[in-house]
Amino acid sequence: METQELTYLRTLAKQYPTIAAASTEIINLQSILSLPKGTEHFLTDIHGEYEQFNHVMKNGSGAVRRKIDEEFGNTITEHDKRSLATLIYYPEEKLEIVQETEEFLDDWYTITLHRLVQMAKRSSSKYTRSKVRKALPKNFAYVIEELITEKAEVDDKQAYYNEIINTIISIGSAPDLITSMCYLIQRMVVDHLHIVGDIYDRGKGPHIIMDTLSRYHSLDIQWGNHDVVWMGAAAGHPACIATVIRTSARYGNLDTIEEGYGINLIPLVMFAMKVYADIDCSKFAINFNDSYDTRDLDLDTKIHKAITIIQLKLEGQIIKRHPEFGMDDRLLLDKINYDKKTVTIGGTEYAMNDTDFPTLDPADPYNLTAEEALVIKRLSSAFRHSEKLQKHVKFLFSKGGLYKVHNSNLLYHGCVPMDENGNFKEVEIYGNKYSGKALYDVLDKYARMGYYANDKIEKIKGQDIIWYIWTGPNSPVFGKDKMTTFERYFIEDKAAHKETKNAYYRLNENEEIINKIMEEFGLDASHSHIINGHVPVELKKGETPVKCGGKLLIIDGGFSKAYQGKTGIAGYTLVANSHGINLIAHEPFDSKEAAIHNETDIINDTIPVETVTGGRLLVDDTDVGVELRATIEQLKKLVAAYRSGILVEKDS
Repeated sequence: METQELTYLRTLAKQYPTIAAASTEIINLQSILSLPKGTEHFLTDIHGEYEQFNHVMKNGSGAVRRKIDEEFGNTITEHDKRSLATLIYYPEEKLEIVQETEEFLDDWYTITLHRLVQMAKRSSSKYTRSKVRKALPKNFAYVIEELITEKAEVDDKQAYYNEIINTIISIGSAPDLITSMCYLIQRMVVDHLHIVGDIYDRGKGPHIIMDTLSRYHSLDIQWGNHDVVWMGAAAGHPACIATVIRTSARYGNLDTIEEGYGINLIPLVMFAMKVYADIDCSKFAINFNDSYDTRDLDLDTKIHKAITIIQLKLEGQIIKRHPEFGMDDRLLLDKINYDKKTVTIGGTEYAMNDTDFPTLDPADPYNLTAEEALVIKRLSSAFRHSEKLQKHVKFLFSKGGLYKVHNSNLLYHGCVPMDENGNFKEVEIYGNKYSGKALYDVLDKYARMGYYANDKIEKIKGQDIIWYIWTGPNSPVFGKDKMTTFERYFIEDKAAHKETKNAYYRLNENEEIINKIMEEFGLDASHSHIINGHVPVELKKGETPVKCGGKLLIIDGGFSKAYQGKTGIAGYTLVANSHGINLIAHEPFDSKEAAIHNETDIINDTIPVETVTGGRLLVDDTDVGVELRATIEQLKKLVAAYRSGILVEKDS
């Protein structure tokens, strides 16, 4: 036996010190392999819409309601099914209503607890008893385990379970047990969650969403461009900070920064009030919703314009120090003709609707004024010292990356940059050229350096790459030739607003191209899928989220209300379970209050993508199965080492 393998077996022997212990674990792992595969839930493009996100998380994209239908069929009414589903989604809120309105409360508790026991049994049936036990709420672990576990030794099982439930009701613990069981059902319906990018921007609650994700039992995250720019802001990168504030100001969400993350914007506020007091800011309208306090409108428009000019200056500085980024066409502040009130872009002269820029020096337009530099310095410190933001961004780094290969699925937000001939586009990153998977890997590496590196130079290089990932013409998660921020603010001619998507989006219905991408990332194209976020599917225009016979699935969640007018629906999520893969189309979500009081759910339309034939997918068919089989082989070698005398058993 080789020394390296023996060293590993000695380490393994500390955990399994006897033949009996190792054999028991082999039996346990072998039995897990034969269980049905756990349900995977895929969401993307959440964009801060926390209420709709929370509801989809609670209902598992309709998985809870499907299990209710499977369990009860026609034995209970449609009204009772809706009531049970609403209770499972929002147990505390629903219980308050029931306790105020239900005349025979103990009877309701009895019926409800029996139904929840049935749902808990069904939801946990594909898991080992050990895994279910770990998921049980501590305060009711024993009681729930007794209720959902078949007890062969009890003759009259129904009387036994009735006695437990009656006792729980008599001692006043029914509401707490109901709440605990509802959360257990939510937990067991989905085994693993995939977030395929863009948690941040537009909606008001990205920090609430991140709190929810931080508590989730099992998940991974593929970074979207809107996530990446917040990660850069948390690292203290000036251009990323300006971008985050500008976007928040534009959508009336500065509260997310100030109250959600406790970041002090007073230096920017004071600067905007002073410098932009008598400046025309009318082109910097706020795209606000009903919850926005319109008393802040005048101030927010000033903040909006002030931070936009700062952002354009800072971006110009990055572009100048990185000619390899190929973004010289974005240097526009020096192309303004103030006498004619025009700007020249790509050889075309456009009229500008605003040239009132009090801090912009035509002779040196990308230089911050002393006041602007001080504002950015203070904002950088505030972002870097926001405890909550740092916690959330560290979570994004620990659970996330630019792509993931999981259970024969390739997950990414955006595109794999390509040329018009379908070749992976070569992109220069600090003197070396990368394409395909290697491009993803090097960008991921530099992004982590931008946050974690101790060396100041390496950290700045990494942060500039984070900014490039957000907006660069060959960034996988941006996927366009340019971001026309300047044009959309200052030029009325919409021809100047055009952003051309990467060739990937014109080639992604070509199965050969999709097969090529899968193979680049080490997947067998005959039975794999690409799950892709970032671009809303415009159902109104006849677009479809399923391409190449189901090999490519575009599942922009459509949570952002800003997009729903274009798409016609509230987007798509994806559910992959032991029976196959289903795309779930969602209608817009009304509100949490309507869901609770009117027992309304999101209307879901299930689109089968792939159905398993000849049985169900098992754990043995998954990546976890590969890991378990490898562990089983090592445990078998450990048993053999004990039996041959190479290793000696120890008292357990």
